[in-house]
Amino acid sequence: MLSIDNIRVDFGGTNLFHDVSFIVNKKDRIALVGKNGAGKSTLMKIIAGIQSPSEGAISKPKEFTIGYLPQVMHHTDGRTVYEEAELAFAHIHEMEEKLEKMNNELAMRDDYESESYHELIEDYTHLNEQYTMMGGSHYEAEIERALQGLGFRREDFIRPTSEFSGGWRMRIELAKLLLQHPDILLLDEPTNHLDIESIQWLEQFLARSSNAVLLVSHDRAFLNAVTNRTIEISCGRIYDYKLSYDKFMENRKERREQQIRAYENQQKEIADIKEFIERFRYKPTKAVQVQSRIKQLEKMIPIEIDEEDTSRLRLKFAPATRSGNYPVICNDVKKSFGTHTVFEGVNFTINRGEKVAFVGRNGEGKTTMVRCILNELTHDGEIVIGHNVETAYFAQHEAQLLDENQTVFQTIDNVATGDIRLRIRDILGAFMFGGEASDKPVKVLSGGERSRLAMIRLLLRQMNLLILDEPTNHLDMQSKDVLKEAIRDFDGTVIIVSHDRQFLDGLVTKVYEFGDGKVREHLGGIYEYLATKNASNINEALAQSKTGTTSEPQQKAVNENRLSYEAEKQMQKQRRKLEKLVEDDEKAINELEGAISALETVMSTVEGSTEENFTKYASLKKQLDEVVERWETNMMNLEELN
Repeated sequence: MLSIDNIRVDFGGTNLFHDVSFIVNKKDRIALVGKNGAGKSTLMKIIAGIQSPSEGAISKPKEFTIGYLPQVMHHTDGRTVYEEAELAFAHIHEMEEKLEKMNNELAMRDDYESESYHELIEDYTHLNEQYTMMGGSHYEAEIERALQGLGFRREDFIRPTSEFSGGWRMRIELAKLLLQHPDILLLDEPTNHLDIESIQWLEQFLARSSNAVLLVSHDRAFLNAVTNRTIEISCGRIYDYKLSYDKFMENRKERREQQIRAYENQQKEIADIKEFIERFRYKPTKAVQVQSRIKQLEKMIPIEIDEEDTSRLRLKFAPATRSGNYPVICNDVKKSFGTHTVFEGVNFTINRGEKVAFVGRNGEGKTTMVRCILNELTHDGEIVIGHNVETAYFAQHEAQLLDENQTVFQTIDNVATGDIRLRIRDILGAFMFGGEASDKPVKVLSGGERSRLAMIRLLLRQMNLLILDEPTNHLDMQSKDVLKEAIRDFDGTVIIVSHDRQFLDGLVTKVYEFGDGKVREHLGGIYEYLATKNASNINEALAQSKTGTTSEPQQKAVNENRLSYEAEKQMQKQRRKLEKLVEDDEKAINELEGAISALETVMSTVEGSTEENFTKYASLKKQLDEVVERWETNMMNLEELN
């Protein structure tokens, strides 16, 4: 289907990876894994045709289509959410224009018996059948399903894309990709800006998609739910496992142990050979054996070990200057975009030295509030910034603001002042940019490396109010822990926008919940906030707020009034029935997709391009849409029951 043949990539004389070869088959769900900087995003760009390898090639069929969602993207303004998503069906609009033009021409002509008139009718019929076959009559429903599945409300469809945060605009791009139904989807960290409901919808979409998926993600649960094959980039090579992510991790542990044993055996053999050479180098009677050992040593291929990344980041923010007692005060704050009110009636006070969390679903106004505090957006009401407050802001898109043409060292050298400039190399080393890595161009860095570099720039600023918007999106578990420790030790005031429960635990002492146009204050840490909701995670707590289930006593009352035995039996019966319906629907979807795929192969030939086949194809597509819609309804009912 798609063949990657002997790919090699060099950056500035350094080899990133080499001899990379594998085949992607239809319905493959591949997790591309490896430590930060191993080359995962680079390999994706090569497959997408955005970047060229130093050596090797990508082979694919002529009509093969590739959809690519990068970590960093550039957005264009001027369209609504719906209009932007509709760009996925530009080919449909081209067909509509051609059909309208043909129809007008047919209406104008009266040479009904001429050969050209009959040819025009045949062309019109053929194009109209293609239009029907490609879903021209019901693509609007597909757009609505995709946008709503990714969390957009109907009233959002007519809003300009410029009103949405970077995370929501990434969702629009994702919707466009999914609607195009490419032969392979390349997804680079697709869950970074998705809430739990959207992640689950994406999992279900990919599960029923008949095409291939290659994805990079730090979300272990997402990888386990979606993938059935794992390709690891390690030591400049790839290792291909026909296993899900968790099983790959078990297998990888065994492989590493084998690597270590083989490495130790080879090192012992090398030491023995070198010892023999040194002992008998100057004895004429042993000259032949010595030369033989030297040649043996030269021919030996060193065994590489996949080194565990045991280096520790050492983050430390500069001591904060003293600010006023109340760095941020909000009095009856309201923010609207046109007729859409994001929040109103917001009143809160953040005290000096407090560390607080802003939580809420995407689009409920967390980043908007931050931008109001920074005076980047106008608003109604009053936001008072305290005396002597010096603010440093780490935005969601902070890594995108780096100059790609500069090196890592230049990026920091440009913002460093005073004695700090003498310690730039030491600082970069603490962030795992030591040695040659400091001379890398920013454009070759991975998403995680860019986030670390942007964090260094933040550390060099003098501040006493630190605002972090989703700072952990591209960080691995180790980097998250070190950042958390640095924030905990920081003696200034901190506002953190995050969905990461583990990151916020033990860090914040107050939680502000954004939802339904309001901002609610909860005293205590993140687990105290979750306890008041009787929820195990932030998204569950937010869902309860939306439905009005807000307090632990209320939840306790519900638990005490448990279902009777008969009601429980009835529920189990209903659950089994829905599970059977879902299973039948999935079987039907697979059968219909197989029939459609087989018919597409037939129709690609001259003999198979008949009116009968076009009609049959349209009928199968219609059946598939109906079954998919029924499957979605049954799945939703089953989830609600569970």
